[in-house]
Amino acid sequence: MATSPSHSASFTILSSIILYIFLSTSTARAAGGRWTLLQKSTGVSAMHMQLLPNDRVIIFDRTDTGASNISLPNGKCRLDPRDTVLKKDCTAHSVEYDVVANKIRPLMVLTDVWCSSGSLMPDGRLVQTGGFNDGDHVVRVYDTFCNGVCDWKEIQLGLINRRWYATNHLLPDGRQIVIGGRRQFNYEFYPKSGNSDKAYNMPFLAQTNDPNNVENNLYPFVFLNTDGYLFIFANNRAILLDYMKNRVVKTFPEIVGGEPRNYPSSGSAVLLPLHIVKGNVAVVEVMICGGAPKGGYVNAMNGKFEGALSSCGRIRISDPEPKWFMETMPLNRVMGDMKLLPNGDVLIINGAASGTAGWELGRNPVLRPVIYHPNKAVNARFEVQNPSTVPRMYHSTASLVRDGRVLVGGSNPHIYYNFTKVLFPTELRLEAFSPSYLDPTLAGSRPKIILPATHTSIGYGKNIVVRFTVQNKVILNLISVTMVSPSFTTHAYSMNQRLLVLDGGNTAKSVGKSTYEVNAVAPPSGNIAPAANYMLFVVHQDIPSEGIWVNIH
Repeated sequence: MATSPSHSASFTILSSIILYIFLSTSTARAAGGRWTLLQKSTGVSAMHMQLLPNDRVIIFDRTDTGASNISLPNGKCRLDPRDTVLKKDCTAHSVEYDVVANKIRPLMVLTDVWCSSGSLMPDGRLVQTGGFNDGDHVVRVYDTFCNGVCDWKEIQLGLINRRWYATNHLLPDGRQIVIGGRRQFNYEFYPKSGNSDKAYNMPFLAQTNDPNNVENNLYPFVFLNTDGYLFIFANNRAILLDYMKNRVVKTFPEIVGGEPRNYPSSGSAVLLPLHIVKGNVAVVEVMICGGAPKGGYVNAMNGKFEGALSSCGRIRISDPEPKWFMETMPLNRVMGDMKLLPNGDVLIINGAASGTAGWELGRNPVLRPVIYHPNKAVNARFEVQNPSTVPRMYHSTASLVRDGRVLVGGSNPHIYYNFTKVLFPTELRLEAFSPSYLDPTLAGSRPKIILPATHTSIGYGKNIVVRFTVQNKVILNLISVTMVSPSFTTHAYSMNQRLLVLDGGNTAKSVGKSTYEVNAVAPPSGNIAPAANYMLFVVHQDIPSEGIWVNIH
């Protein structure tokens, strides 16, 4: 039976209305953000990434991949009789990327950094620990402030135990704690303080170990709580650890559903922004998203690539009786990275929709990032963004930089570098994702900090007078000041990631034409903000300024 034009038009309108209702009620709202290609090749696939407080980013990969695509400078070669591929290697496996100049400089790492860990020290040095083979006991130090001529310095036997797939966190006393690793159910500290140093047994890691499912508790998620204890999540549950006395002070309920979230299931985790009010943080909340389901790794090894998890769990670890609150992402994802943005939102980026972490074990790349708004209504928190064209699978990374962009690199799901005749070639391109707050149409509402100068030193609990300009009309009660720690990112987890919303950020006042001032208060203690370098931002209507570096002590 033929359809009349008017009937057809009515059907089209009705279809449009139904589609509109579906899209408007979906958890995924309008797409946003822009992608920019920064480097066609960094020479090294970005398995690990760390922003330094001089606006350089250290990128490095395994040393046993064979030759990389960038040569060491001045005819240098690495001689390593224990290397399983090349005993003499004249290519670099680490580079320094200059964010401002958009340039790459090759570096020389000597021992194998495969699946290692690290964190910045209070003075800005990158201390990087462990790895594989001849690198599993090594500590490597990269001095940030050495006028562009830095290179790795390596300390043989710097660790007591081998550390492969371990997690590091900076502590309030200036040391790093190094937790776990493959078949290491213990933790230790760096730097060492003498012969009394030892590794401390940690039964929780043994209890969450699943040898039949390839652990699923590697790269445990670790966050410093504001009481000075460590929240540690492994596999599907968590504890609060008094690391000084080596005792568990709280055991948290298993995440709803009981699915594993750590490597190789490889979900991601983030400590949600800490809001400081009158020197206190009332709510401390952790969020864990995605991963592969139980048995996902074994099934992928046998050629069955199961769909990744779409669930996220939030838990207020500051509550007397914490409980998990579950939400559903608009895109299921394994091997995704969760990055805190300067305005307090969370970017979920990279990864796959099926399979698991491991060589050749991921399928269906997720090209669209998602931004999560922690403080919005439950049905309006997830916002799907514009897609990249570059699959970022196993061994991908992401790093927030001071101008508000997120650098995205890596993806090498192969034992060696492989660029042809594979599903997902080794990826050497470096991209930047610019969230919608960097849209040029919002430039007039974006603050610009004019005081204090970058690399200002601030004391705990001290006032910070921040002066800034905004060209458009300012809504004074929508001003905040945030501090973000630069994190060490690898294997879907950003170690030492932390965002603080400072007290006094809502005290902005006009001090001249298009010029404003706010009296913020520095964090009160090392439990809330370990002494270190942070990026400080002024945020206006969810639009962050370019950050400045501050060092808190």
